[in-house]
Amino acid sequence: MELTKNTTPEEFKNHYFLKTELVEFLRKEGLKTTGNKQDLEKRIIHYLKTGKQLKEPEKTKKPIQNNTKIALNAKLGENFKCSEDKREFFQKHIGKGFKFKVKFQKWLKSNPDKTYQDAIQAYHTIQNTKETTKIPKQFQYNQYIRDFFKNNPDKTLNDAIKCWKHKKNQKGHNKYEKTDLQALKG
Repeated sequence: MELTKNTTPEEFKNHYFLKTELVEFLRKEGLKTTGNKQDLEKRIIHYLKTGKQLKEPEKTKKPIQNNTKIALNAKLGENFKCSEDKREFFQKHIGKGFKFKVKFQKWLKSNPDKTYQDAIQAYHTIQNTKETTKIPKQFQYNQYIRDFFKNNPDKTLNDAIKCWKHKKNQKGHNKYEKTDLQALKG
């Protein structure tokens, strides 16, 4: 389905669009194109309902911390930012395989009174936890692929993508169903 200004909000909600398609539509209509996928969808739904641009509140910037001390006993501080100097610090103490993964970033931002030493311990604890992370709604493709392989470990990524493309062009939800395998026949 092609997204046009004549698409109804209901039709829009019943189809899956890539973020690039949303940005292209917004740009063509002269609307704001920045933000995450949910922001773009909200903007488009408002535009399809009213024909007008959504008035969005102005964002206030958080003050930047000048706490440049990075040491094992130093506190993480408010508004923690995952910067290159902090990446280098963690790589030095954790190893070259260190990455600022989402769970660790959330831990860092929600523990401003903890030290970098505490953060290193938390990183190892998080890494050793085998729990599956919930994929947010805007990443329907990722969730579909994960669910596809959970049910079809013998299939290939190309099979999963073929089924996904078939599914996203159908009306309704984009969750994996066993019947999606019919896209592989023919």
